[in-house]
Amino acid sequence: MFANYLIGLREGLEASLIVCILIAYLVKTGQRDKLAPVWAGVAAAVILSMGFGALLQYGSTRLSFEAQEALGGTLSIIAVGLVTWMVFWMRTAARHLKADLQSRLDTAVALGAVALVSTAFLAVGREGLETALFIWSSVQATQDGARPLFGAALGLLTAVVLGWLFYRGALRINLARFFTWTGGLLIVIAAGVLAYGVHDLQEAGWIGGLDNLAFDVSASIPPDSWYGTLLKGVLNFQPNPTVLQGVVWVAYLVPVLFLFLRRPRPVPAAQTAAAAGRDDHRNP
Repeated sequence: MFANYLIGLREGLEASLIVCILIAYLVKTGQRDKLAPVWAGVAAAVILSMGFGALLQYGSTRLSFEAQEALGGTLSIIAVGLVTWMVFWMRTAARHLKADLQSRLDTAVALGAVALVSTAFLAVGREGLETALFIWSSVQATQDGARPLFGAALGLLTAVVLGWLFYRGALRINLARFFTWTGGLLIVIAAGVLAYGVHDLQEAGWIGGLDNLAFDVSASIPPDSWYGTLLKGVLNFQPNPTVLQGVVWVAYLVPVLFLFLRRPRPVPAAQTAAAAGRDDHRNP
């Protein structure tokens, strides 16, 4: 449940911040009459995301067992790829996000209501589709009934409240630090989802090694125990993973987490000055 709460909070907060930036910019520039198309685009993006999640859930239940496992494994791997890209992109683009959205909004205002709807829809819809896919993959991995969905919904609700508080100026936190910590935790969760996706493909018969277990601690950590459930819900822990699952988990987690947490090397002042000099020489 905690893992899905974190997913809902992190992804929902990104979408909330985008909406806040769009709304605040229109209000501050005296263009309140343009708010309706923006809200229409946001509503359309939310409906699309919910419909996509429902389609994944409903569509997968009507397939054979092998097809369900193949679909679940494939979508889990795609979800991990999208989330990995997202956390790295957000770390580098967060500082320019506000200016970029405002520039797009200026262009959309000049083009008309349809452009405003499209701008809000695309900005929020991308986050919504990523969230729906990753939450669905995580829920499939935990197989813990309705609690993961409740956790995700609670995370999204928290994100909406935080977004409203940001807009009202009642809450200020270090967003760079927040996204760094939550990004690191999401990478850990994504490693578990990736390993489970590989297990799904093994059960579908697409990949071998299903009976080649890395270890089996089911006797010490029963899956139906409270601590087994807790580990499963938070880390997607499996007491009897295959060797391939273990290899994939380590091969993803170690390098990706290292690259994400590594601080960029500062550019020496001499190199910066030399680059500026070259630019001045080329553009007198």
